[in-house]
Amino acid sequence: MIRAIVASVMLAACAAVLIGFSSCARHTPTARQSPATPAATPAQVQAPPSQPSAATQAAQLSQPDETQQAAAAQENPGDQPEEDPRQTRADAGLERIAQLPADQQLPAGKWKPGVNYQPLVPAQPTSVGPGKVEVVEVFWLGCPHCYALEPYLQAWLKNKPSYVEFVRVPVMWGPAHRAHAHLFYTLQALNRPDLVSKAFDAIQQQHQMLMGSTEDESLQAQEAFARANGISADEFAKAYNSFSVNSNLQRAEQLTQRYHVSGVPLLVVNGKYTTDIAQAGSPEKLFALIDDLAAAEHRH
Repeated sequence: MIRAIVASVMLAACAAVLIGFSSCARHTPTARQSPATPAATPAQVQAPPSQPSAATQAAQLSQPDETQQAAAAQENPGDQPEEDPRQTRADAGLERIAQLPADQQLPAGKWKPGVNYQPLVPAQPTSVGPGKVEVVEVFWLGCPHCYALEPYLQAWLKNKPSYVEFVRVPVMWGPAHRAHAHLFYTLQALNRPDLVSKAFDAIQQQHQMLMGSTEDESLQAQEAFARANGISADEFAKAYNSFSVNSNLQRAEQLTQRYHVSGVPLLVVNGKYTTDIAQAGSPEKLFALIDDLAAAEHRH
């Protein structure tokens, strides 16, 4: 009896960890607007009105394993039509993968198309030169899951293959996402990538949203952040309103649609494959999968 209880507790804990490394779905409420309003977590979004009974909890533990639960938590079928034509195209892409010669497929039995990664149909052009493989992370500065993935991402960047070029694309679902995307590209234009991590910390740890209810309020909040980090308001505003930043915002909006982004963080390999933590199984497995997909692309 005691062993059964311990096993149940351990299973529940594992499920919680994997769900914690899931993703922010498109319908996830935006992060807190003020320190008095806590940021919504996946558990808060999906929690029932009252605490489930012991019988209900036992029934939940008999559901599919942790990886399946994490995958279900990040799906957002409410944003898709009942019959999504993309599904048919994706199925055709999986058939093409299955027909590839053995030397062009990923290590047998290690990763499964349609389970660990999905073909992006149609494939999208990349922004890298010949002999390079592009890896894109679609993310949001306001996403706690993107923030949780950050240490794993930075560790991978230090050891990634030389032929891999990493690109970040902020998701563009709504006004909050656009405001943070505007900040991200402005910091890029100012050649201050170090402030991206500081912005992440400010939003996720210090609860400074770096945005407002209007674009002017967002600009004021971001200028204050810039001044606190050695950038004048005039310098920030000039970059904020620059042609390059506006062009990048338009491209990010297009890629959000072309990549069919329904949850972040999302990884896109060479414009051909998409994957995430839930599909891979863990953050460590995610980057092992990225390496294998990139190596397969580099061989072609």
